[in-house]
Amino acid sequence: MLAVFDKKVAKSPEELQSPQNESVLALKDGFLGTHFSSVHPSSVVLNLGSSGLMAYSFVRKNPLLPRLFAVVDDIFCLFEGHIENVAQLKQQYGLNKTANEVIIVIEAYRTLRDRGPYPANQVVRGIQGKFAFIIYDNTSKATFVATDADGSVPFFWGTDSEGHLVLSNDLEVVKQGCGKSFAPFPKGCFFTSSGGLRSFEHPVSELQAVPRVDSSGEMCGATFKVDAESRKEKNVMPRVGSDANWSQNY
Repeated sequence: MLAVFDKKVAKSPEELQSPQNESVLALKDGFLGTHFSSVHPSSVVLNLGSSGLMAYSFVRKNPLLPRLFAVVDDIFCLFEGHIENVAQLKQQYGLNKTANEVIIVIEAYRTLRDRGPYPANQVVRGIQGKFAFIIYDNTSKATFVATDADGSVPFFWGTDSEGHLVLSNDLEVVKQGCGKSFAPFPKGCFFTSSGGLRSFEHPVSELQAVPRVDSSGEMCGATFKVDAESRKEKNVMPRVGSDANWSQNY
């Protein structure tokens, strides 16, 4: 799976940008979507207009970590993995028996966006299993990305030379779009357009960027570690009208 988001939709962390990064333009003329199609048979590439693109293929997927895609009410979701507490989440979000993992994730996001009763970190922490997912909300032009606490699904992110965010389970595709400006997506974390990167396991702690160095000694993106000694300021949600979009507060 692949997603490339314009920097106006999802601003990638500056720490991912490598000083030695070559001039790679992941979105120009659909470059990375075209490359993804060339290396993944029977791919589907979705043009999101000025927001970017998403792409997926069901060929050569791990049967233990299924790859799914769905669109519900202009919410696009790419999902890879397996959720263990499916029955519990279906009941929690009022879904029918036929709902699968990707529908559950979309509904969890929509509940959060439309004034859900829980903070974002609690919503993600409530999803038990092995997973990585990418959500693009076309209504609010927002993204929501997360991976499980153990990093069970291979998942990477990076930035091209124009600052566009690239996300994929295929490391070689990320390298094509980002050069040396990439890293594994931090396990136990989620990323949103408005709130950036946060840990759902340690929601009150800051995340510290640690530079990565490749085998040739050059800077290669950054990893992010929880700084146990730091604490974020408590973010209190304002009580506003029922039509408010809570996704803008994460």
